[in-house]
Amino acid sequence: MDGCDKEYAGQDRGYVSVARLRARGWTVGMVRQLLGAPDLLRTNPYFRTGPQTRLYAVKRVEAAERSEEFRAASAATARRSHAARAAAQHRRREVLARVAAEPIDVPRIAPHRLARLAVEHRNRRDEERAHEHRAHTPDPAPTDGADPAALARWKVNYLRHRLTRYDDLAHECERQLLEREYGPPPG
Repeated sequence: MDGCDKEYAGQDRGYVSVARLRARGWTVGMVRQLLGAPDLLRTNPYFRTGPQTRLYAVKRVEAAERSEEFRAASAATARRSHAARAAAQHRRREVLARVAAEPIDVPRIAPHRLARLAVEHRNRRDEERAHEHRAHTPDPAPTDGADPAALARWKVNYLRHRLTRYDDLAHECERQLLEREYGPPPG
């Protein structure tokens, strides 16, 4: 029993909520088509100002579930659900294939050289920040003796800023913006 059914179990034992119908395999459309209007409306047990909880007589629900119309609607729902899952899996496989086909060039940089490059990059960005914001005073970090956690963060920032192919990203951003505005390309 879901929360709504427990709420009504004592006084309305012969009724089920839409949530309970959904757990039994009903869709909102099936409820509307096969059951129509609810048999009973009760105050929402979670939000008193929310919409009333729609309750349906168990006998009417069970009779509908025995009908050929319910079996046909359930089969159609299962087919649509299966097709949607298959389409989602196909899209996922396509994305993973594109990712696998994309070359990923990761240069090998000696740890001490990466540390030096990362600190230089951090200091350069700190200097740029000082030019952009007059209130900021540059505080150059030393190459030796930097806090290990800060150095690790600077290494990641350096790799992200310097080794990302932003030209490719710019092309992809432009493609997505055009698709969002004009729809997918034909064919």
